[in-house]
This record gives sequence, structure tokens and C-alpha cells, in this order.
Amino acid sequence: MAAQSAIIADRFDRVESDAYDPIDPNGNITINWDFQVFNVEDMSPYTVMVSIHNYQMYRHIEHPGWRLSWNWTGKEVIWNTVGAEATEQGDCSGVGAANARPHCCQRRPVMVDLPPGTPYNRQVANCCRDGVLSSLVQNNLTSTAAFQMVVGEFALATDIDGNKEPEKPWHFDIGVPGVDQPRTPALPASSDDEPAAPIVWCSEHMCPVRVHWHVKVNYRQYWRVKVTVSNYNLVKNYSDWNLVLQHPNLRSLTQLFSFNYKPLVEYGSFNDTGMFWGLRFYNDMLLQDGNVQTEMILEKQSDFTYSGGWAFPRRVYFNGHQCVMPPADQYPRLPNGASALRGSLIAGHCLLLLFFFALV
Repeated sequence: MAAQSAIIADRFDRVESDAYDPIDPNGNITINWDFQVFNVEDMSPYTVMVSIHNYQMYRHIEHPGWRLSWNWTGKEVIWNTVGAEATEQGDCSGVGAANARPHCCQRRPVMVDLPPGTPYNRQVANCCRDGVLSSLVQNNLTSTAAFQMVVGEFALATDIDGNKEPEKPWHFDIGVPGVDQPRTPALPASSDDEPAAPIVWCSEHMCPVRVHWHVKVNYRQYWRVKVTVSNYNLVKNYSDWNLVLQHPNLRSLTQLFSFNYKPLVEYGSFNDTGMFWGLRFYNDMLLQDGNVQTEMILEKQSDFTYSGGWAFPRRVYFNGHQCVMPPADQYPRLPNGASALRGSLIAGHCLLLLFFFALV
């Protein structure tokens, strides 16, 4: 018998320190457990398609990727997989013949994605990207992952319509820091041979990523800003990076150079938050000891001012991690005159540096 509908096995909300993200209030990662073929009469192994959907607007899952795990309800075993593999086989000595053991007999299996270049007979659609998932805005074609399994030794359950079906697993975990668990300091476990933090250039801030907001030119009806994102990490490139900025004048963004852009928070004509990311095959990878940069031209509205730090962003996120903002008393004071503004910025006294606080 073939299943006709997907079953949402679990949904994971990203847990941040404030437990709510106003920029992406509905962001989540959803796991679908879709029975494809099963026969409850002879209890032969069933086939299931498992899919992972990243419904987060601007947060993506980076390398080393997702590690999906769950608890079986009975004595289930995984006979075969396509598009992913278990990290351990477990004890399969009591199942099958000596030359035909199951792929995995763990009570709590951990599945990982296969790498690009996997042979076609081991692939399914949306597999084989090393566990990396794009954010929904950046690329909705690569924000989903999937793999297929053949599962045996299962127990039966009754669905809401009274029909018999295999018992579904429970307690899913996506294995991504910051998702479905409280956030902890981003310091990985270390040993004598492995540093506990990224290797970065010696600098005043000692952070792997720096965001630089430069109020560059003041026109009569417009103003121009240059944004530079620098990678101080000496051992890591950031592929498919993204930057989220919150500023009230983004609703009047008229021209942008070298980056993609999409508004994130829109209520009628109100828009103060936007997502920026690189152009494919041009600057979508932030290289070690490198940088990416853009310039934007914004139209001045009635609330425009250079006083009180208004010209600088309210919030900045890099790859989903919130950046530390400088204290208010360190914000440069900007004059309203175009010529005075231009001179003071060139002198280097009006450059706002926003430092990324998390070790990513």
C-alpha cells in the first residue's frame, strides 16, 4: 500500500536568548516523514522519504551540516538508505544473515547527508550537499534536504482514520547548534591538538568577522553608504554568507551595487529590515582574510537626520548571528552639511565598525 500524504514528524524553532525573533517570527525547520510503500498484512519492510525543510528566512545550516536523529518506538532497523547514511551501524548480530546485515540497528540512529558527487544510484532529489541548507530567501531550491530509507522490524499503530500503519519515531533532533535547544557559548569542544576558537588575525576585537558601515556621501536628496564585510578567520571561508541590516531608511533604498537584496519585515509601506547576500559566482563566498563590499544609495525621508546615531543600523546579523553594536557614546557625530560630512569621513573619524561577537 502506498501512503498518500506526508506526515509532519516534528518542527524545530530556533531558540535564541530572547526566545522570539521579530525579524523572522515564523522561522522553523520542519521534518516530514512520508510513508511511500508499506504493507501491514505481511509486515514487510516499508519505504519512507524523510525531508528536512529550512523555513528560516535568513538563517542557513552551514558545514558540517545537519545530523538528524530520532528515537525508534520499537526494534526497528534500517535495511537500506539512499541520499544519506547512518554514522554508526550498531549491533546487528541478531538481525538478518551474516552476509546481509541491516545498514543500521541503533535505537537512536544519527543520519548525515552524502557529499556532492555521490553516484547517481545513491542519490534522491534534494540530497548530497554535505548537510548544507540555504536560507529560504537566499535559495528556496536548496533549502530542503531529503533521503529515503527501507525500515523493517517495526510495530503497528492506528492513524486518526482508524487505519493501520507503521509506528512513527519520536524525539527528533536536527543536530544544529541554536536550533531546538537553548543557545550556548559558541566554543567547540577542544583537545590538545584542536584549538577551542577560530584562528583569526590579531586585532583589537579578535573576532572572525567584522562589518564596517561607512556613511560616505551626503547629497541634497540622497545619501550614500558603503558596507564592507571582512573575514579575519584564517582557516574558514563563508560560502553563501548573508547580512541582515535594520535601519528605518531601508524603505527608501533606491540603488544597490554588487549584492542581492530583499526586504524581510514589511507592513504596508513600512520596511526597516533587509537581507543582503552575494551574487552567484562573483562574491557569494567570503574568503579567508578577504572581504566583500557594496554601496547603496538611499533617498532621504522626512525623518532623516545625522544626529543621535540615526544614520547607523539598529541591528546587524551575519549568517544569522547578531553582531555586537558599539556603545552609544562611541557613535561618531555627523554634521548635516554635505561638504563637512565628506571631509570628516575622509579623515577617518566617522567610520562605524560593527564587530561580530559569535565565533562562527
